[in-house]
Parts: sequence; C-alpha cells; structure tokens
Amino acid sequence: MRTRLLLAVSLLSTGLLAGAFGYGAANLVPTFHAVPIGMRLDFHTELMERNGITMQAAMAVSALGALALAALTRGRARVLAAAAGLLTVTSFLVTRFGNVPINGRIKQWAATSPPAGHAEILRRWDLWNDVRTCTATAAFAVLIRVALRHAGARASTSEPATETRRNP
Repeated sequence: MRTRLLLAVSLLSTGLLAGAFGYGAANLVPTFHAVPIGMRLDFHTELMERNGITMQAAMAVSALGALALAALTRGRARVLAAAAGLLTVTSFLVTRFGNVPINGRIKQWAATSPPAGHAEILRRWDLWNDVRTCTATAAFAVLIRVALRHAGARASTSEPATETRRNP
C-alpha cells in the first residue's frame, strides 16, 4: 500500500512538474520572444515571483517521492525510481544554478534596462529551461514505466486466480 501511494504521489507531482515546464517551453518562451523586451522582462519577473514556491514544491515532492519509492522497491523498479529521482534533482539543480541567477538579472533589468549583450544571457536562460524541461519530462516517463511494470506485475499475479474462478 505504501509503495502504491508513493508511486501515485511521484507520478502526480512529476507529471505536474513536467507539464508546467513543458507548457512554459511550448507557450511562454515563444511568447517571451514575440513581445517587446520591456514587456518580456516585466512579465518574466512577475511570473518568477508567483511560480517560485510552486515549482520548488513540485520539484521537492517529485524528488523525495521518487527516491522514497526507490528505497521501498527492489530490482528494476528501484533503479528506475532512483533514476527518476536523480533526474528531478537535476531539474532542481539546473533551475537553482542556471535559471535562478539569470532571473535575478532579469529582475534588475526590468527595473532599469537590459545591458548590451542581454540577448546572449536570455539565450542561456532558454537553454537551461530546455534542459530542466527535458530532465523533468524524462523523470515522468521513467515513473510511467515503473507504474506500467507495477500494474503488469499485479495483473499477472491476479490473472491465474481469476481464470481459476471462471473455469472450475
């Protein structure tokens, strides 16, 4: 029961994390590129103010859930759950050391003006965003694999009993 609950929490939190990053990469980033720089900086700053706590919480629950799942399982499921946890930790580290420092610069630029060469710094933010989106999505895909293996194992252990009852 604990394993199923942890799997559900891990899938939900990691799916939300990957979905949020995926939505951002597919919709917000292209919008950032389509609007004037001042508008992008203002919107980016406001967005980071609002989603900082949400995204950190999703990353923490995802990582801790997957790593706890790894501790409670064995074999291939353990390896896969640990890999998902490490991928989520990678998303956190990329965010913390790649995107967050640039977000601080963007906040300063929104209050003043962007410096010469700001386009290269914004491209770096986009690159880090792509990396964390890929690692979060990969973590979610790995956890889906764990869930499918878990469901398959449960189905294969319950099928003979079901067939026995149907064919006395």
